[in-house]
Amino acid sequence: MATQSVLTPPPVVAIKKDPKLANNWKTKSAEELSDEEVLAMPDSEYMNEKQMAFFRLKLLQLKQDILNSAGETTEHLREETVIVPDPADRATIEEEHALELRTRDRERKLLKKIEQSIARIDAGDYGYCDETGEPIGVGRLLARPTATLSLEAQQRRELKQKMFGD
Repeated sequence: MATQSVLTPPPVVAIKKDPKLANNWKTKSAEELSDEEVLAMPDSEYMNEKQMAFFRLKLLQLKQDILNSAGETTEHLREETVIVPDPADRATIEEEHALELRTRDRERKLLKKIEQSIARIDAGDYGYCDETGEPIGVGRLLARPTATLSLEAQQRRELKQKMFGD
């Protein structure tokens, strides 16, 4: 008799909001806001102008960090193109270069998602699930600013991928 495993989603963890920070957003600019202050905003203020500006800045900073590290990679790869006579050392250097290039490829894909997220901010769609239209949630967006699905929709998608493949 075959047993069938049932996948259960992880428990939803309630995000603790600091009540002392709840109104700080009213007096601060988007540049001055911290993650905790944005998280403490009331649900009725979800994706207001300050939150949109805050996430735009967060995405632009992430984009700049990726572009800076890409420049460093180019310099690093240029510096280490010396001829090494030992085959083991040469293999190690080539493996390090391959790993670095794979990392940059992932960052290139992330850059595309960042650009799409910034476009969504401009269009006013940012922060809402592509599938359900429900709010994604500030906590999830702080953890992954390029998220386009709510946690539940993402779990459904991953479950389908696991069951039926890509």
